[in-house]
Amino acid sequence: METDRIGAVVLTGGSAVRLDGADKASIELGGLTLLEHALGALLDIDEVVVVGDPVPTTRPVTFTREDPRGGGPAAGVLAGLRAFARKPDVLVVLAVDMPLVTSSTVRRLTLGLEHDGAVLIDDGQRVQYLCAAYRTAALLAVGPSYEEEYGMSMRRLVGRLRLDQVPAFGPETRDIDTWSDLRDLRETFGE
Repeated sequence: METDRIGAVVLTGGSAVRLDGADKASIELGGLTLLEHALGALLDIDEVVVVGDPVPTTRPVTFTREDPRGGGPAAGVLAGLRAFARKPDVLVVLAVDMPLVTSSTVRRLTLGLEHDGAVLIDDGQRVQYLCAAYRTAALLAVGPSYEEEYGMSMRRLVGRLRLDQVPAFGPETRDIDTWSDLRDLRETFGE
């Protein structure tokens, strides 16, 4: 892994229907936006692409969008991958709404990558395709044509890949899909 170039894509959340269309990236938790939490988890990665509208950040990132907008997570990942000046060997994918993911989580994913990808799994064995590390060549080999990627799920995109499972530590797989999820996490952060 030391010779592999690692890049990261942060997906900023699509339409957030269950959050009344709120911009997930700008939601604050523990004094930081969810985007800043994600960027903190990716601190050890030199090049980060954010799939979403440009906003000020504390570190340099490249912003891009899937085209057309609203294409779903697989379209977002592939759009992010296209935005790199030089394709990384390994692509870390992180959903912006997982504020308990840390740089330690990301290191475990990249170190756990023995096959085509490494995905975080929770206690219930739920696979987190949007908290994962994928070999770029494997993603490109199974990637659909540009016209087919709109609306494709991550499960369908990576379904033919050999995925290593990396167990989550504690609640790091918790995400924010509803206002109730946000309230619960705010209690975790002592807010």
